[in-house]
Amino acid sequence: MSAILDGAVTTLAFCWRLERRDGAALGFTSHDRDLEAGNFRYRAAPGMAPSAIELFDGFAAETLSVGGALSGAGLSEADLMAGRWDGAAVHLFLLDWERPDAEPVPLARGVLGDVRLSGVGFETELLGPAAMLERPVVEETSPGCRARLGDRRCRVDLAGRVRIVAVAAADDAMLEVDGAEPGVGLYTYGRLRWLTGANSGLESMVRSSDGGRLRLREPPLHAVAAGDLAEIAQGCDKSFPTCTGRFNNAVNFRGEPHLPGMDLLTRYPGAS
Repeated sequence: MSAILDGAVTTLAFCWRLERRDGAALGFTSHDRDLEAGNFRYRAAPGMAPSAIELFDGFAAETLSVGGALSGAGLSEADLMAGRWDGAAVHLFLLDWERPDAEPVPLARGVLGDVRLSGVGFETELLGPAAMLERPVVEETSPGCRARLGDRRCRVDLAGRVRIVAVAAADDAMLEVDGAEPGVGLYTYGRLRWLTGANSGLESMVRSSDGGRLRLREPPLHAVAAGDLAEIAQGCDKSFPTCTGRFNNAVNFRGEPHLPGMDLLTRYPGAS
């Protein structure tokens, strides 16, 4: 790093690599022309210029502010508002634009936190490894399960509980789909992930279901057309009776259904 900075004239440019959770990646640079390093292109248009970069030796989260990024087709306001870039991995480093194949100087890395639109750009907080220390050390007790259906703590096998469906009709948050498993409430509190159409890559939560009739928690961000494909996974209301009766999974229930709650203080003989 010192060899790069000790020269009379520096030839450094900021570079950002953003990687979404679905695998899509974009590269940007503050240089006036595109740079290619490691078989990856960092585009100069739109340029991204940091207003401030703060790095700490302590446990404070690194923050950065970026402007002028919403004029490109790859990083649009619609995608940011839709949450496509939430939780995206970020790598920020300095690169010698005369020798782009040289070793870069890492500055910060982490994931995008809250994204706030600001004029023609956006501002975001970069959450580094230190942000994990802000999480609770132990879980709070709860009568409901704290696991997600099918995760490594729940261990319910989702094979056969996930279907690819086609939208037959859509009205606001109501969907009629073909290919769903018959039954009342199978997909309630489940997940719907759009595979095609304007909402491709986005997820919606199912509020209630009755066979192929689904009510989403919120209307999809973009209009849904007949024929759009989606992946729907069965849901769970996280109650102990559902875990035991429907999934036969009491051994992995991550809650305390029999632990007395705060209402114990209001109980007394003769109370209704």
